[in-house]
Amino acid sequence: MRIGFDNDKYITMQAEHIRERVAQFGGKLYLEFGGKIFDDYHASRVLPGFEPDVKIRMLQSMSADVEIIIAINANDIEKSKVRGDLGITYDEDVLRLMDNLRSMGFLVSNVVITRYAGQPDADAFRKRLDALGVKSHLHYPIAGYPYDIDHIVSDEGFGKNDFVETVRPLVVVTAPGPGSGKMATCLSQLFHEYKRGVRAGYAKYETFPIWNLPLSHPVNIAYEAATVDLDDANAIDPFHAEAYGETTVNYNRDIEVFPVLKAMMDKIVGESPYQSPTDMGVNMAGFGIVDDEACREASKMEIVRRYFKAAVDVKRTGVGQENVQKLELLMNQAGVNSNFSPARSAALLKEEATGSPAGAMVLPDGSVITGKTSNLMGAASSLLLNALKEVAGLNDDLHVLSDSAIEPISHLKTEHLHAGNPRLHSDETLIALSLSSVTNPLAEECIKHADKLRGCDAFFSVIISSADEHLYRTLGINVCCEPKYEQRRLYHK
Repeated sequence: MRIGFDNDKYITMQAEHIRERVAQFGGKLYLEFGGKIFDDYHASRVLPGFEPDVKIRMLQSMSADVEIIIAINANDIEKSKVRGDLGITYDEDVLRLMDNLRSMGFLVSNVVITRYAGQPDADAFRKRLDALGVKSHLHYPIAGYPYDIDHIVSDEGFGKNDFVETVRPLVVVTAPGPGSGKMATCLSQLFHEYKRGVRAGYAKYETFPIWNLPLSHPVNIAYEAATVDLDDANAIDPFHAEAYGETTVNYNRDIEVFPVLKAMMDKIVGESPYQSPTDMGVNMAGFGIVDDEACREASKMEIVRRYFKAAVDVKRTGVGQENVQKLELLMNQAGVNSNFSPARSAALLKEEATGSPAGAMVLPDGSVITGKTSNLMGAASSLLLNALKEVAGLNDDLHVLSDSAIEPISHLKTEHLHAGNPRLHSDETLIALSLSSVTNPLAEECIKHADKLRGCDAFFSVIISSADEHLYRTLGINVCCEPKYEQRRLYHK
């Protein structure tokens, strides 16, 4: 697929810029790490060529200087808050993050539990960390936060929080998700460092919005689309314009809180080194773009995907219509509509021709392949099989999966597992294809080319099952569905 982003250039520039920021503060920097430290699939979709793990690879290039703190909100522990993309609770994700980071050679031994007020589940999690040999620290709710600066920056404010002893010059503060208290953790550490006579600094690393792209650039609009449920928006940074006469883009929340943050920095360090929220950032992603048009087109497609996801959520839950309306406005801003992907029209035409649910996929060469519902295979299974045959260079009329390979699985589902639908889901189709590959070299050829579907866009004329959607996402295929069900009933699996 058309590449729009240079990972190597980005890693070099980003690491160098962070090193400069560390040196600016005399060799100690607390870096608030926004977004996903691993698996940044949104970035990889809107910046084609951006590898989902490039941010952690960038940190690896300077790992000898890096120490990582993980923050988690005690209220999120108490509510068993779940990461939607992984399906695990935030406290479990803390352990997952620690395992992954340690396996990559990073020093990560401290967890900060923020907004702690005696929550029983937070206490239980702390005991679990202790049993695992992980140090945990407590940060407390501060009355008047974030506006009562005198109280916050005092021994009764940040001073009541536990101080985390760190040994490396670059301390990265990350978290399982938003609202975990990363910024407050950084500022609390800063307060304690200065009380100990240690000169340290704070900076923020957020990939989006990209500060040196226009406000109306599709990459930045796509970020608004991704966070539409947070009721936030990109905006021109007025503080940067006033201080430097330059137009830059930032997030409205960061702009709104900047005067407060600057006042805290003034009180902690004597005088804030920053004149704008853009100053605080260290993001260099905009300089990694090597094909602006490729990134524009990819971002437009992402905005459309977000629209259909929101529309499907409304169909499933009955709430969120305001998000759909916001996304319609964002599509208008980007100059696209719901028919932007050729896969949609192909899927709807296939459904009209066959009278049953259908799907379509845009392949890496730009061609569109379709799949229909049959007696033994659903639309998702049929589309996946047809797409695999196409990228493997096999003729459409070749049989890579015989009925004899499918029927035993259908029989097992209906007769023994008591499923009402005999058709194979896409994961079951892959299993059948794998078994067939033992005797059929064409089936083996299809499996060998599965990675070629990564990054492709698929569209279905109905809402597909969670099993099919999960398999497609595992293969790296982007999925959109028409917001309607195959059957008219109240309960849908």
